[in-house]
Amino acid sequence: MQIMNYELRIMNMKTMMKSLRSSVFGLLPVFFFLFSLLSYSQVSTSIDSTKIKIGQQITYKIEVEAKANSLVVFPEGQTFSPLEMIESYAIDTVKKNDKYNLIKKYGLTQFDSGKYTIPRQKIIIGDKTFFTDSLKVEVNNVVIDTTKQGLYDIKPIIEVKKQGSDWWKYLLIVLLIIGIIGFLMYWFIWRKKPLTEEEEIALLPPYDRAKLALKKLDESHYLHTDSIKEYYSELTFIIRKYLDEKVYDKALESTTDELISRLNLLKEGNQIELSKQDIRNLESILKRADLVKFAKSAVDVELAKLDRNTIDIEIDNVKQALPEPTEEEKLLDEQYRESLERKKKRKKIIITVVIGVFLLMATFVGFSIKYGFGYVKDILIGHDSIELLEGEWVTSEYGFPPVTISTPIVLTRVEIPTPEEAKVQMSQTMFIYGTLLDVFSVVVNTTTYKNLGDNKIDLEKTSEISLKAIEAQGAKDILVFREKFVTPNGAEGIKTYGSFKAENAISKKVQECNYVMLLFTSENVLQQVMVTYAKDDAYADQIIERILNSVELKKAEE
Repeated sequence: MQIMNYELRIMNMKTMMKSLRSSVFGLLPVFFFLFSLLSYSQVSTSIDSTKIKIGQQITYKIEVEAKANSLVVFPEGQTFSPLEMIESYAIDTVKKNDKYNLIKKYGLTQFDSGKYTIPRQKIIIGDKTFFTDSLKVEVNNVVIDTTKQGLYDIKPIIEVKKQGSDWWKYLLIVLLIIGIIGFLMYWFIWRKKPLTEEEEIALLPPYDRAKLALKKLDESHYLHTDSIKEYYSELTFIIRKYLDEKVYDKALESTTDELISRLNLLKEGNQIELSKQDIRNLESILKRADLVKFAKSAVDVELAKLDRNTIDIEIDNVKQALPEPTEEEKLLDEQYRESLERKKKRKKIIITVVIGVFLLMATFVGFSIKYGFGYVKDILIGHDSIELLEGEWVTSEYGFPPVTISTPIVLTRVEIPTPEEAKVQMSQTMFIYGTLLDVFSVVVNTTTYKNLGDNKIDLEKTSEISLKAIEAQGAKDILVFREKFVTPNGAEGIKTYGSFKAENAISKKVQECNYVMLLFTSENVLQQVMVTYAKDDAYADQIIERILNSVELKKAEE
């Protein structure tokens, strides 16, 4: 009878997993595992004590026999969970013939009483991988003699003022920095600055500039200091500059004879209504200036003043001789001024953009140095896992007896198609988030058996059935690890974990994933939590750790 009940239970479990496979993972890609067991002859482990008190240290020793040229990699980090590694000792090396005997010791402890299993450890020797045996350790409470140690009442709860978030401080700092940068860019780039005297003069029409230049020449001390050469240089530059802008655009670089010849040609061509006397006056002053500048000719101060007045008059005459600008010329001048304004504005925009890009790049580099390039990139571009990790998590109870678990998004109940003959033997509830094709998936499943009799649920065999259900979909080379698992509220079960590969049904590419499966049993109830996630996901480990640390179980009577 017991054998028949056991076979019936196995058949029910297969039916359950077949239903689970068809409803949840039917359209998903499956993954295959790689696990290679090698000989243990080169590796041995031992502990100095199998029973300790809470907080007491035990020494875990791994001995490896390897060739001299072999690279040996020992376990590092907290790979001894549920025991905690508190110290990793240096490797002792003993030469033995042509081989070396390497001894690696670890200091382990546990601060909760109970029976624990040190999981198998992975050792790499050259290109081969070895796994040690698991070892059992019993941690006992420290017995307190209450006759010598006084007992005291529990202290009352002290209310602590809740500290608010400091997000507003960071917001103020960011706004302040943006404000300072904006003000500096406005002040030095966009602000309409007051014009200097030279800029104001440059904006005047040529006639007004020439008249103003003559006034400044009057205010100079050239004549009082007998600087006749400098005086005539300034005087002839004023008239040449005016003629260059209004009459002949090469007046500044032309000789006196070339300039006078050009003025006569323009007069003869009726392009300028300048009298011959005006041209002779200009010729006389320009040639006298040449003698003063190049031949050091002496000129009386009064004659210099007379030449200045003549130039003043000739500027007026040239202005009157010039034809009035046409509407087309006025339009061209207006367009030219608008073009200059556009160039100035475009230059300001380019400078602003360059500064903005530089500041953004500098900020990106700074945060990348502090927090890591990948993290900053994922924050800016977006990453499914980091959004899940840093989003608002949901803690809820699923099934009956309830399984309490925290997940990034609330799980959804799924109805599992169950044959009528199986419904007589068991009932199931399933809650899921995501699928095997997503970044990660979470499944919480509770199965209640109605007629188990004296049989008990074997968790290891159940985990094998669950893995075979995935393997039946096409999984290959399954890599499996098992260890004891204890929830924060003391519920004990087993943890099955590993990695697998599968061909993605959409991209048709082989991808790797990890999985973690928790199994718990209480009387006739089987509770399962399964999580799958991408192996190359940088944030998945944090998500999975947070999920597993949140799992708690309650009994039906609670």
